[in-house]
Amino acid sequence: MSFMEFPDWLGVLEFGNLILSSAILILSFSLLVYILTFNLHSRVGRAFAALLVGMVIVYSGDVVLPRVDWAESWLRFQWLGIALVPAAYLHFSREVLLATWLQSNASYWRTLVRGAYVASALFALMAVTGNILVRPAAGEIPVTHLQPGPLFPIFTLYFVSATLWGGWNLLQARAHTRTMASRRRLNYLLWSFAAPALGVFPYLILASASAAGRADPRAVLFLAIVANVAVGIMLVVMAYSVAYFGVLSPDRVVKRQLVYFLLRGPVVAVIVIGLILTAPHIEATLGLPSDTALTLLVVATIVLAQVLIHLLQPWIDRLLYRNETDEVQWLRTLDARLMTSSDLRQFLENVLIAICDALETDGGFVALPGEAEARLEAVVGSEEEARKALSLPEAQKLLAIEAPDEAFHEVNGYFIRTLTNRHTDQPMGIIAVRGPAPKLQHPDPTTRVVLDHLLRRAEIAVEDRRLQLDVFEALRPILPDIEVMQALRGAVPYVISTEQPESEDLTQSPEFTEWVRDALSHFWGGPKLSDSPLRDLRIVRKVQAEYGGSPTRALRAVLQAAIERQRPPGERRMTTSEWLLYNILDLKFIQGRRVREVANRLAMSESDLYRKQRVAISEVARTLAEMEASVQEEAEPLPEQNAKPDSKPQPQP
Repeated sequence: MSFMEFPDWLGVLEFGNLILSSAILILSFSLLVYILTFNLHSRVGRAFAALLVGMVIVYSGDVVLPRVDWAESWLRFQWLGIALVPAAYLHFSREVLLATWLQSNASYWRTLVRGAYVASALFALMAVTGNILVRPAAGEIPVTHLQPGPLFPIFTLYFVSATLWGGWNLLQARAHTRTMASRRRLNYLLWSFAAPALGVFPYLILASASAAGRADPRAVLFLAIVANVAVGIMLVVMAYSVAYFGVLSPDRVVKRQLVYFLLRGPVVAVIVIGLILTAPHIEATLGLPSDTALTLLVVATIVLAQVLIHLLQPWIDRLLYRNETDEVQWLRTLDARLMTSSDLRQFLENVLIAICDALETDGGFVALPGEAEARLEAVVGSEEEARKALSLPEAQKLLAIEAPDEAFHEVNGYFIRTLTNRHTDQPMGIIAVRGPAPKLQHPDPTTRVVLDHLLRRAEIAVEDRRLQLDVFEALRPILPDIEVMQALRGAVPYVISTEQPESEDLTQSPEFTEWVRDALSHFWGGPKLSDSPLRDLRIVRKVQAEYGGSPTRALRAVLQAAIERQRPPGERRMTTSEWLLYNILDLKFIQGRRVREVANRLAMSESDLYRKQRVAISEVARTLAEMEASVQEEAEPLPEQNAKPDSKPQPQP
């Protein structure tokens, strides 16, 4: 094997600059995807995305240029991103300023930003199609550059002015922040704000052609490497600051989400790109077949990186959360420990199979009480025979026995035992195995220990599931308040929106559906109905006189009218799909039945009920918007009511 040939310093610098340019390209693209995924609704996020688009275009050219012969075409292509950055700077800094300072949305700002984008588009067009802004390329790779045209000084003035103006806007935004957290993030943003300008501006064009020709490529590449390192660091800090704008999630969620996104995405991708660019040199030096080392290294890196991130997760979380580590870790364990209905069913089925195996019997079932009748949760063997045994009075008695014991009672060929809550001594269900079961009637010590252990595990699972359902029932009514709290928390450091609606049409508010949901939840009385913004709807004011001048009663009548519009024609059925939305609205809000009862009446799970309920509320909101529009046009009166909702109806049997 020949001695390893080391590249000269110029080759090392070229390779290092290529690696860093590729890394920033990956980072910019990854952050662009992140912002469009998690911050698309935020104006600050959308403006930052425009900056990232400019960087992606420019660094795409930097990565491709050393590998193509038609360098001038790629140099001109880069100007699509270079020209975009000044306008994006003004746009981004304006949105940050408006998000932190309650001021009027001045029309000149909108005109200025739109004009900047138009100017950027014109500069880009001139750079791509002619020589008035930049002229043909000069110099050899890696210092190849376009030469300045007659209008290049004007563009430079435009670029510098927009960047400095953007920095001034951020200084103003920092002066109007209200909390230490927002001030700290604005400080981060100020220190990192220059990253796009530092990374995309074509500095070589500033020098004359002769000066560029005399420039030492090694010095140029060294400065480019230093600048790229700084740009990469500042870009991450900038994205960290932007990630909080317009997001109502807690800070810990945003921070963790961004950090793990960077670790699993850009960091791994940069390592892989480094290996792809390095592997050919290793293969040539070691005499390995083409792509052999590359394939092995890339696969190993992707797999091992995920494992390493998983192993380091406790330390990363501790670094992110500091004093809140214990609380956050406790919250994380809930997801793994909570038991859904399917989880309970699978667990009880596994326990039942283990009991049948231990007792050497081929059938059994587990039944739990329901709202109307007991339901089978797990069955081994014939389900038909299990249902027959469950329907017998003796089995029903064991489901509701006041003083359950730990004995097995023989019922129609089954040995049935009551599952008991060890804290309250109340029955929670029954477990049955089919006879004959000699090991049950005359158990040996080992079988008894195993049987007691399995039965206890079944009782604990049912007990925990009941406690969780009680917790869920307690949490569901306060979830809207939690959402409001998060909105208020998010509005403290930043103003989410400063635009005033162009009209007083409440149906155009993004919170309109939430107002409808809140009003329905207090349909028969409560502050969410009596203080609802929906009382200001024109359709409510129109019928207010018919209800004694009471806006609350008028709103209730309008809501009931909107619900009645969801009623399909024909005879009412409880379980057909066309009647589903109306039945949910009627049973849940008009009749005021409990969630579990409504789910049983409609033969659906509670989780499915909540999904369909959201759809039903959205339909009511859409209908209200149509009714409001018809009143505004004075083309449709309020539909006649079947009955005025002044008294709560009795639940139907």
